[in-house]
Amino acid sequence: LRCIGKFQCGTAHCISSSARCDGHMDCEHGEDELSCVRVSGKSSVLQVRTEGVWRTVCSDDWDPDLGSSYIDSLMNHNKTECSSGKVITLKCLECGSRPQFSTRIVGGNLSQEGQFPWQVSLHIQHKHLCGGSIVTARWILTAAHCVYGFSFPQLWMVLVGLTEQPVNEAEYLPVEKIIYHSRYRPRRLDYDIALLKLVEPLTFNEVPYPTCPAQVEPLMPCGVCCAPGEASMSLHSAQVPLISAKVCSQPEVYQGYISPGMICAGYLEGGTDSCQGDSGGPLGCEGNSVWKLVGATSWGQGCAERNKPGVYTRITHALTWIHRQMEVSTTWWQEL
Repeated sequence: LRCIGKFQCGTAHCISSSARCDGHMDCEHGEDELSCVRVSGKSSVLQVRTEGVWRTVCSDDWDPDLGSSYIDSLMNHNKTECSSGKVITLKCLECGSRPQFSTRIVGGNLSQEGQFPWQVSLHIQHKHLCGGSIVTARWILTAAHCVYGFSFPQLWMVLVGLTEQPVNEAEYLPVEKIIYHSRYRPRRLDYDIALLKLVEPLTFNEVPYPTCPAQVEPLMPCGVCCAPGEASMSLHSAQVPLISAKVCSQPEVYQGYISPGMICAGYLEGGTDSCQGDSGGPLGCEGNSVWKLVGATSWGQGCAERNKPGVYTRITHALTWIHRQMEVSTTWWQEL
């Protein structure tokens, strides 16, 4: 009620409605410049919100090499004519697909090359520390506890296409920026999520290829869900069932420790689990031949022990944060 007729920032600070989508961040965390772009209609026409009105982007002077975030420079653009008579339409890149592999993945199976093309290895000073997932050409998702205390980008390299440690023929990619959730605390392990921004965008083919962050909660039980497998010098994967928060919060499991931002997966009888070195790696579920990123490997008690399944950061709970960091941290001359 306090911001009637104005825009309310996340800090409850009120700013003028005219400051919304004007190309300048007036809110402390940039909320006033989020959701200022949309793809509209069946033709996927690109539109920018400016001066409170959605305006269609003309193809005049459009440079596709500058990427989708080029439109940030149009926030204060007031040209009303379009000499070419042509507008910009966008086609979104597919995600979560891969070459056909057997859907029967037994606990701890050695992963084949290209089986999980979004899986990356995060190296600090030339040693594997954690896993991660490709979500866009510039962004890698991992766990906050992997980078907490080591947030200098120069320390890190991202390796794609890696199935063996030591390194086989993987590609080394330098990191430009590291962001972990501001509410992450090591002792609690809630909000255990981080993003790494690459210096240069990836070129997608069969490997590497992005995964699809889950937009909605997976059904219990869902289809095939895979997590990093046993600790090993090779990339392993394991088929695991998702476990409801009610079951995972039982006294004999993790009573009092499972928050809404966490999701459990594994077998209560033990035997198959993600382990040390798998942190940050993807928990993915397949449906209709599309893999969705449901969780990022976070924590657990022991490894594959009875009543101690793996605990993962719930992606749907962090989705708004993920999108906000990628949008605020991308300038108009860079691609997402």
